[in-house]
Amino acid sequence: MIQDLIVTTDPALPLLHLSVVTKSGALLDPPGKEGAVRLLFRLMRRSVVGMSPEEVDEAFDSLGATLGVDVQRSTAGFHGGCIAREKTSFFTLVCQLVSQPDFSLDEFTRLKNEALAEWQESLDNDSILVRRALTRHLFVDHPYSRLAGGDAESLQKISLDDLKELHSRLFSAGSLIVSLAGDVTESEAVQLKADLDRALNDTHLNPPEGPQPQVPAGRRLVFVDKAERTQTQIAIGGLGTHPLDMDHTALYIAHTIFGGTFTSRLSREVRGKRGWSYGASSSLPIDRMRQSFSLWTFPKSDDAAACVRLQLDLLETFIQKGVKNSELSAAKRYLSNSHVFSIDTAAKRASLALDAQIYQLPRGYFDEYLARISACTLEEVNAAIKQRLSAEDLLVCVVGTKEAILDEVAASIPRLKNTVVLPHNAPAA
Repeated sequence: MIQDLIVTTDPALPLLHLSVVTKSGALLDPPGKEGAVRLLFRLMRRSVVGMSPEEVDEAFDSLGATLGVDVQRSTAGFHGGCIAREKTSFFTLVCQLVSQPDFSLDEFTRLKNEALAEWQESLDNDSILVRRALTRHLFVDHPYSRLAGGDAESLQKISLDDLKELHSRLFSAGSLIVSLAGDVTESEAVQLKADLDRALNDTHLNPPEGPQPQVPAGRRLVFVDKAERTQTQIAIGGLGTHPLDMDHTALYIAHTIFGGTFTSRLSREVRGKRGWSYGASSSLPIDRMRQSFSLWTFPKSDDAAACVRLQLDLLETFIQKGVKNSELSAAKRYLSNSHVFSIDTAAKRASLALDAQIYQLPRGYFDEYLARISACTLEEVNAAIKQRLSAEDLLVCVVGTKEAILDEVAASIPRLKNTVVLPHNAPAA
């Protein structure tokens, strides 16, 4: 049986939103073959036994339906929708796609070549490069350092048999979460569940477990060298939080104050006062294991070293002195008022319920969001900052031209422990 079914009924509009997701994602990529799960989902999206890829696309188009692929570390899935009157045909097509993929060698080869071309194209995108460097080098030797999309080397190694093996592991009735939202009834949702039950094997895949990510001690610099850069990309990351931490909400409020809005400290100092970077923000994502806390800016090359130093100083001051009551009140007001945009449609409410299932959070976790925000005190927020964030155990990633700014950037990082320079097209970059 399918273990999880989420139904959020709202017949106000004749629309249906559907998600079929697995309880594991790119962490199941075979070692050295990163990108395999993503390639599997792309192949499945375009292949059903007895239908050509073109016929699959035409079938979705004829329904006016959409269906996309999203692959993350801890989950992967299909997300789409259609007008309500076509939902029966839409359900049938999705069930076929999930349970009867046509593992065509020709289509596999085409999609693998497409993925390799995307990798090559990504080398021209400095924003992707800096975030990729942070992913690869923040959590050293941990599965979180692997790329969900793979790289040129890993993609070449993936075979069609690898995808068949992954499909047999990922797509069992006990390993899927199905979410339906909009103009759909409980009975229709149960029927879709039953159809998938019959089409899939009845095994269960436990999400892979491993040690919690850890960040190496000290300040490290990874400099991604790319010729003729007049603008840099900078990402600074350290260990973050987990949604089940008692102080997670307090730290999320702190992140909002530091870099979560256009009026945050980071944006005000980098963008407002100095005009170094149009964007200046922090990020505190969640996953099944502890994630990162990171900062992102993109100043011109002449300002890169000063921008790095300023961010480190701002973070150090933030940890040492905490936040003020006025900042806390403003952040809580912003988070409370903006929350409505996370729940204003059935699809969004279902998405939150889906996240709770994926990340193994208590039932109703997001229903209590406003209460948790309101209850946080100044003492709790400042304690969370000191407990969870470090100004010392940090990875600084910079995409720029080595000859022009490397020495200056390295000198701007007090107590720098080590520096690694990588060509922008190197396998480890």
